[in-house]
Amino acid sequence: MILGLGLIAWLTARARAARFARVGNAKRLHSLPGQHGWYVATWAVVPALIFLVVWGSLSPSLVTEQVLQSPAAAQLPAFGFERDTILAEARSIAEGSSYGAFYPESEALAPAYESAIGRYNWMGTGIALILAFAFGLFAYTRVKPDFRARTRFERAVMILLLVASLIAILTTLGIFLSLVFESFRFFQMVPITDFLFGTNWSPQVIRADDPGETLGAVPLFWGTFFIGAVIAMLVAIPFGLMSAIYLTQYAPPRVRTWMKPILEILAGVPTVVYGYFAALTVAPFIRDIAVSFGYTYASSESALAAGVVMGIMIIPFVSSMADDSIAAVPTAMRDGSLAMGATTSETIKKVLLPAALPGVVAGILLAVSRAIGETMIVVMAASGAATISLNPFESATTVTKQIVDLLTGETAFDSPKTLAAFALGLTLFMITFVLNIVALRVVKKYREAYE
Repeated sequence: MILGLGLIAWLTARARAARFARVGNAKRLHSLPGQHGWYVATWAVVPALIFLVVWGSLSPSLVTEQVLQSPAAAQLPAFGFERDTILAEARSIAEGSSYGAFYPESEALAPAYESAIGRYNWMGTGIALILAFAFGLFAYTRVKPDFRARTRFERAVMILLLVASLIAILTTLGIFLSLVFESFRFFQMVPITDFLFGTNWSPQVIRADDPGETLGAVPLFWGTFFIGAVIAMLVAIPFGLMSAIYLTQYAPPRVRTWMKPILEILAGVPTVVYGYFAALTVAPFIRDIAVSFGYTYASSESALAAGVVMGIMIIPFVSSMADDSIAAVPTAMRDGSLAMGATTSETIKKVLLPAALPGVVAGILLAVSRAIGETMIVVMAASGAATISLNPFESATTVTKQIVDLLTGETAFDSPKTLAAFALGLTLFMITFVLNIVALRVVKKYREAYE
């Protein structure tokens, strides 16, 4: 309905501006008739849509408040989970998404919910229409031959684009602030030094007098680094770079046209599929290899199994970035090297790879960030045992695996065990942030050398 009013506003404003042009004011008409129409339509639609978004977030609480004041709500429990469940069931019945309820009180409250929802929906729709009409009429009265509708509309578009560009920044800021707030509560209970430098991670046996003794996160940091930044990179970097070099320098065009999309399909495979592959295929195979080497107590939940599958998953990240970077190197540099008598392999090693180094480094760091934050593979293939070991056949765990374990189940969000998940998330966020800063500095340094 609001969009319909916007269309009407656009048509009427455009017609009025066109009429000005027909009666001899075409030379004084600053903007085109369509630009006048877009200006009026923007004023008619945007304020009403903003109101509807705000109203949509406020109306559920207003509906619930009205229902609680009805006589049918007198039999509800004062507080607690049962009361919230009854209200949720009554709302579902009123909205038509549920046709039965476990609690009889829900059936009694459904008519009150239906009445309140209808009332506030009509109220919101009416206010939105009034706003659309009022702002549209205000903008319509400003349509004149010398009115700068084009400038005003372009300014509005610029503001819209600015808001869209700020969404990612504001989202990141919101995530960071939420992590900081919850982590601050955690560090009030557990000293930050015990958390960052402690080597004992046993959140199941937290001592009330000294919770920091069992919440040392060093084994988690080591497991994350060992699986995501060592084993996975030992798989992803060589295969990713070699595939990129082959596709750009050696592969015939026909081979490249079908081989590159097949390689990039790996990036679209859901991580849970990789987790099943790691748990059911790779992990038993690696365990059998370890047993054949004489390692009697080899585990199916080894760091090597999770790291290898994670490395396979991020091969496309390294390959695609390296492929694009190598292909972007000027052809004159390659031809000049070959003209000087260098072989193809020497040209790749001495000319192409150094020139494409910024893109290659960016791809590797993107892959490292992706591996460090991976969850499903380590949940399904890695163990929950927090150990510090260089043996890839032993069990290991990661930060993301422990965050899942800590936040799974009915746990109060005011205990050190649960708040530790936010501290782990903040630490992982900061590590990735610092890694990206270092990457930008390295890329900038080498880019300046080759420009």
